[in-house]
Amino acid sequence: MRAQDREVLRLAVPALGALLAEPLFLLADSAIVGRLGVLPLAGLGVAGALLATAVSVFVFLAYGTTATVARRVGAGDLRAALQGGVDGMWLALGLGAVVALVVFAASGLLVDALGASEAARPFARTYLHWSLPGLPGMLVVLAATGVLRGLQDTTTPLVVAVTGAVVNTALNLLLVHGAGLGVAGSAAGTALTQLGMAAWLAAVVVRGVRRETGSWAALAPRGLGVLRSARDGVPLLVRTLALRAALLLTTYVAARQGDAGIAAHQVAGVLWTTTALALDALAIAAQALVGRALGAGDAVGARAQVRRLVVWGAGAGAVMGLALAVLAVPVAGLFTPDPQVRSALAAATVVLACCLPLAGWVFVLDGVLIGAGDGRYLAGASLVSAALYAPLALAVLAWAPPGRTGLVWLWVVFAGAYTAARLATLVPRERGGAWLVTGAVR
Repeated sequence: MRAQDREVLRLAVPALGALLAEPLFLLADSAIVGRLGVLPLAGLGVAGALLATAVSVFVFLAYGTTATVARRVGAGDLRAALQGGVDGMWLALGLGAVVALVVFAASGLLVDALGASEAARPFARTYLHWSLPGLPGMLVVLAATGVLRGLQDTTTPLVVAVTGAVVNTALNLLLVHGAGLGVAGSAAGTALTQLGMAAWLAAVVVRGVRRETGSWAALAPRGLGVLRSARDGVPLLVRTLALRAALLLTTYVAARQGDAGIAAHQVAGVLWTTTALALDALAIAAQALVGRALGAGDAVGARAQVRRLVVWGAGAGAVMGLALAVLAVPVAGLFTPDPQVRSALAAATVVLACCLPLAGWVFVLDGVLIGAGDGRYLAGASLVSAALYAPLALAVLAWAPPGRTGLVWLWVVFAGAYTAARLATLVPRERGGAWLVTGAVR
């Protein structure tokens, strides 16, 4: 095995494990709260969607911090790398506190906006209120994870994520059923777990800073550094919002394909998300490796990393796509006995399976440009891709017959055309080399 391949696997495999551990929090909450009845579970569904959206919007805290730290590591300036990471963590803490206060004040409006029934509304608000103290912890976990990824360490976040998933399950069982706190106990258990994970990861970073600088002063918030982290994060925030808009539009169109169509789309979306996690692990490796190479002034090495990572991305997508295509019918049967839903799901699964090699390529190039700090281009490219996708999705709504046919066409334009549009905006940039800016700071 090539040295490059070993390095990719060293970073990507633990990153994949950490990514897979994250959904276990909501799954554990759902399984435990589900024993309380339908209304508490419905409330959790609404509140969980709000929290997941809040966290996903701020994923730039992880991505931007990874790029910043990796560049400075490549430049041989570990002190500056750690300081940049600390700035990102302070930004995460501040954003988490502000967002928690805003969501608390607007909780009623937000819960109503997501369509919670009158009966489920109190449970949704209760879960949301008790979980909000953990929101700053969730964002600090993102930023601290980005610091460690930039330091080429994806193992520590894996250990913390797996431990957190186990502790979260135990706390939820204890507080929900043992202490009888119901939905509030589930939210409190998750909040405490997230704060504990944040403290653990922050302690790892603090030890690194103390070891490198020998001073507690290096841990103090630097106004200009925090502002720089915020400024650098804006383009990645725009990129994320454009991606979320495309996903929301897809769900909107799917909801108009009838009950069987939206049911099949829900499962197809889970399959797409699951495979995306594996591909995102390669994107994380790309962020760390490319950022380090550019920081070291090694543009040739960065190019070599990209070529190898593209092979990994497209190859992993092809392998997963082939497996999904072959197993489309039995997989559909596992999720539903309904013949209409099963037929629509199998057809949509074949379509998304055929598009996974393209998706693997896109994910890797996305990670490459994030690692290079090319956020402004990514923001523009994401807006262009979403703008090209929107009329195609609406055309499905206007012209395709609802049901199985409409769902298949929706996945053709989402997994196929939208992914191709993203690729068309990323490949010229990567081939052109404008992203190849070397040095500790872009």
